[in-house]
Amino acid sequence: MKNRFANYFTVILCVFGMTFVGCDSGTEQGTKSFDEAAPEDVTMEEHDHGHDHPSEGPHHGSLIELGKEAYHGELVHDEKSGAITIYILDGAAKSSVPITAKSVLVNVKHDGKGQQFTLAAAPEQGDPEGKSSKFTTQDKTLGDLLDEKDTTARLVLEIDGKSFSGEIDAHDHDHDHGHDEKHAH
Repeated sequence: MKNRFANYFTVILCVFGMTFVGCDSGTEQGTKSFDEAAPEDVTMEEHDHGHDHPSEGPHHGSLIELGKEAYHGELVHDEKSGAITIYILDGAAKSSVPITAKSVLVNVKHDGKGQQFTLAAAPEQGDPEGKSSKFTTQDKTLGDLLDEKDTTARLVLEIDGKSFSGEIDAHDHDHDHGHDEKHAH
């Protein structure tokens, strides 16, 4: 009977021990308990958002997130000429990314109607031959539509054989216009 009790006790200790070892090995594999994950994750997200999301691009335009921040587009509206320029930027929205596309598209919905605008490649001085990091259109209609409050718009393009699409935020676009006008005066 004493031997039977010792066997049960050994089995219980093994199961109890395995439970804790299992949890510890999970932590080593990159998983965390709720207590460990909550404060650290919230802090990291706040930290990442503060540094990884600039409010405007290097040309003082509004940013368009592409592919979960793999790339960014930067929309600049020249108020005087009506031209719209989109620059293709890296994930940090700091450096130009020349791509082989001959054009990019902006799909606009306004008053229940859809319209598509093509922005042609306009390579910058440092872009390699056959590539462009800058795309532009002189069509004033696009700028007018982007200024309308009930307009939704998406940038659509291809980079290295992959399609990307990003929402153009009209509110940021309008805010940037006010920002640029203040500096112009």
